[in-house]
Amino acid sequence: MKRLLIVEDEKMIRQGIKVMVKRSDVNIEEILECKNGEEAFQILTDVKIDVMITDIRMPKMDGIELVKKIQSLDEKPQIIVVSGYDDFNYAVEALRQGVRDYILKPIEREKINSILVKIDEELEDKKAKTSVIKQIGNQQFKYLLLNQKISDEEIRMIEEQFSTLFFRERYVVCQCNCIMDLTIQNKNVLVLNDVDDYCVIIAEEGEISPLINGELKNYSVGISKVHEGIRELRNAYLEAIQARKEAFVKCVPFCYYQEVAYEYETVPDDFADQFVQLFGTAKIDGSLSKLSGIQFKAKNNKISPEKLLEVTEQILIKLIETYERIIEFDMQEFNKLKDPLRYKSANEYYTIFFGWIRQMQQVILEEFNDYKNKEKINTAIRYIHENFSKNLNMAVVSNHISMNYSLFSLNFKEYTGMNFVNYLKKIRIDEAKKLLQETEEKVLDISQAVGYDNEKHFMKIFKSVCGVSPTEYRKNIHMGKKNGSDII
Repeated sequence: MKRLLIVEDEKMIRQGIKVMVKRSDVNIEEILECKNGEEAFQILTDVKIDVMITDIRMPKMDGIELVKKIQSLDEKPQIIVVSGYDDFNYAVEALRQGVRDYILKPIEREKINSILVKIDEELEDKKAKTSVIKQIGNQQFKYLLLNQKISDEEIRMIEEQFSTLFFRERYVVCQCNCIMDLTIQNKNVLVLNDVDDYCVIIAEEGEISPLINGELKNYSVGISKVHEGIRELRNAYLEAIQARKEAFVKCVPFCYYQEVAYEYETVPDDFADQFVQLFGTAKIDGSLSKLSGIQFKAKNNKISPEKLLEVTEQILIKLIETYERIIEFDMQEFNKLKDPLRYKSANEYYTIFFGWIRQMQQVILEEFNDYKNKEKINTAIRYIHENFSKNLNMAVVSNHISMNYSLFSLNFKEYTGMNFVNYLKKIRIDEAKKLLQETEEKVLDISQAVGYDNEKHFMKIFKSVCGVSPTEYRKNIHMGKKNGSDII
């Protein structure tokens, strides 16, 4: 039991009751005392009282008046009336007003103990049931927040079953970057932890200012417009998410949702691809500068917050896909970076992001600048020239020189200026052109001689490179020689 209030005008009796309560079998955190009904009602208005023990005859406001007035409170205590034998009729009236039990004077310690034990058991049982109902209600509120396709019937059922757990007054929804369990001791504030990995706070309209200056002052917070009723909860949540993104990109501690239509600039669709292509080269500084420019424009409403976050996520995913077999990433750090909104502001996040990029860049450059890798690429090139007529692919060549597949791909392109497939194709087509010009071998034989078992596939590739078929190419060569011109 948390609090018990003793209301008795005679000090000696009041102290005697207090001693009996303390010696009872019930653990009570706090025992309050007062000498009349007026003082008692003020205490009941200010704090939650679990059990009140009150006399009937008192000055200013007697026990019966106090009991009647208590019925207007939202949270009513369990009431035990203490009365003399002559006040029995008053005790009966008190019972009609909702009094739990009464004790005749002189008070017996066993009597008060048995009543308190029974009430405490009931309070604990009620507390457990209330906790379960509240947990179920919170889960239903989360379901309403996250479900895009929730039906009107489902919303109606949630309203019917859990409206008593929700706010009667107008409210706002807040989303903050808190990922730990957040506890706020305020009956006018509902905290839903772990809503898509974030903390969502639903608070009565008047509570938002104390919150952002108090419990939420160290977080970044997005705040919805004012709403009313469970039915509007999801819309309020979506507004809070949007406001949270605005707070992030603008680097402010909190932001209220506003319906403002900005004319946003676009970002090239291949921005992330270009960024990753330049990763591992000296040109990465230019890419970082461009990304910083996108961040600046987002802060000044030139680019949408969603586009900034989307581009950042694409860069991270593509970097991992391209380089995870080459270098060892700190996946814990990577997973943090994948969710920028965990950070308070874009400034904080991109400082860490750029530092991480430069760190990974240094690792890659060390791999690229390795003299042994360059020697291996030279060996690979010689091997390709010697074996282009065979069934050759990048896996075969990278295995031949004992180099990681992805690292070979990156080093090869850096060294030759083209990827492996195009390099091999160039060698084969150059050799085919030479054979068409210098020999009378059939196209089928030439196709096989340069590494293409499928004649049709060879002819298709040849035409895509040279603009004419092998037969036409040979014919043009011969005609050029007859006319004395040099066609190659």
